Amino acid sequence: MADNNPFPGENNTGHVWDDNLRELANPPPRWWMIAFWASIAWFVIYGFIYPMYPIGNESTKGLAGWTQMKEYHESMAEIETIRAPNEDKIAKMSAAQILEDEGLASYVVASSKVLFGDNCAACHGVGGMGGPGFPVIADDDWLFGGAIADIKTSIANGRKGVMTAHGKILSDPEIDKLAKAIIAGKPTSEPLYMTKGCVACHGPDGKGMKILGSANLTDSIYRFVPGEGQTQLDSVKYTIKHGVNDASDPMTREAVMPAFGDRLSEDDIKKLAVYVHKLGGGQ
Repeated sequence: MADNNPFPGENNTGHVWDDNLRELANPPPRWWMIAFWASIAWFVIYGFIYPMYPIGNESTKGLAGWTQMKEYHESMAEIETIRAPNEDKIAKMSAAQILEDEGLASYVVASSKVLFGDNCAACHGVGGMGGPGFPVIADDDWLFGGAIADIKTSIANGRKGVMTAHGKILSDPEIDKLAKAIIAGKPTSEPLYMTKGCVACHGPDGKGMKILGSANLTDSIYRFVPGEGQTQLDSVKYTIKHGVNDASDPMTREAVMPAFGDRLSEDDIKKLAVYVHKLGGGQ
């Protein structure tokens, strides 16, 4: 093809397509060559300054002594220095006192999102709106109390309420009657409420007892939502029949809040208590 080059003296390779498209053999621009060799030089220099070249299972350390972990620890030290004044206050104050200090409470809310995400959000949701089988903690309905001290105790010690399975002492029609009275928000209107002992745990007004962690049966707020294909009435009937955390019934509902007192520091527990209270569900 070079013998029939229609562009002689042009310094092309002799490859021509479509009559005039050809490949030239000109050298790259000088600025491009300078940048090319400079990048190679920088690659070598960079390898001496920073960790780079592999040696066995490790790499060269670099003259600068820089590592990602070292930078991380330095950054964390800077953050801890900034946080230190507030953290010192938190260590000396109760959760209730922190809550009363608007500035400190705002700091706790801002700095505890990760703490909540790591320890609580898996069950209670990012905004405390609950998850399948787990309660909402952003409302005002609390089995064991929503005061800041109650929340702190729940986090530190955990909670495990028990409701007896009534399937052995109530017939299906009786369970149906009780469930319908509860759905109507008037559990005490059904005589079975008194005669079958519901009053012992849920109180004479049906509003529950904090000391027992028993539910308020009059507010139409339910700890257990219906499953697929169920109504809330079905769910209430199931709870009455099989109970909650009743070891004698293999079909009982399970509802356990684990204790975090052995996993988190006292300060972290105080922070979480304030954070949860500030979600909007504290009393």
